[in-house]
Amino acid sequence: MAWFKRDKPKIETPSDDEERTVNTSGIFVKCPECENPLYKRELLESHQVCTHCNYHFRFPARDRLADLFDEGNYEKLDEEVMSADPLEFVDTKPYKDRIEQAKISSGLPEAIVSGVGKVGGHPVYAGAMDMSFIGGSMGSAVGEKITRLIERALENKAAVVIFSASGGARMQEGTLSLMQMGKISAALSMLHEARLPFISVLTDPTTGGVTASFAMLGDVILAEPKALIGFAGPRVIEQTIRQKLPKGFQRSEFLLEHGMVDMVVDRREMKDTIVRMLDFMMGK
Repeated sequence: MAWFKRDKPKIETPSDDEERTVNTSGIFVKCPECENPLYKRELLESHQVCTHCNYHFRFPARDRLADLFDEGNYEKLDEEVMSADPLEFVDTKPYKDRIEQAKISSGLPEAIVSGVGKVGGHPVYAGAMDMSFIGGSMGSAVGEKITRLIERALENKAAVVIFSASGGARMQEGTLSLMQMGKISAALSMLHEARLPFISVLTDPTTGGVTASFAMLGDVILAEPKALIGFAGPRVIEQTIRQKLPKGFQRSEFLLEHGMVDMVVDRREMKDTIVRMLDFMMGK
């Protein structure tokens, strides 16, 4: 009689002929520019910038503010200001449903998040737009949040920094969304008269009514590398003028060459650049 008896089945090891696969989903990300695999943790540490080719992935709005403010500390502002449906607009689905779906999918209350804190020791009111909320489109709530940001900066003699990422004005709100262009521009005019700085940072993409208003009104206009910046898209322009556009047209480097932006700045150097700007414009 055997002293020991195996109760569990033997551990089966795959033979050399069997195909072995390793599940790497959620561990690696493929860069759309150079197609190199990127370790996800390494990508997070590099602020969502490819370590091989410097391709800038789209960056969440809350992460932008955390990167900007000293030690990532800031007070959230106007989280209660959210889109309504004044026109009761319906296309393939009701606008109200689009808003609720955007809140769930993006985890944001609106297409822009804003806050106040210190940047390099300077008081700053900042906003960051997010493409994940209905394409970063500018509706009445976005216009109101940006205007309040500027008005608070005026009241407290602080600087304003806005990271733009948008497909333009939100069509579901019609003329009400277009009115935000003038509303924000008027507030920025008062900020300019008070000699308080506005630093505009253009990210991929910045288009439509956002480009046609506050995004291009900065005392300093910075842009991330290879960001698409313009009013109408390249395809629409080509169809209108019936000409082939130059290579790199509407990319940040092209705009820098033609004097439309002041600097093209790597995201990893963005905060240090903004701090230097504030030191110069506001004094140490």
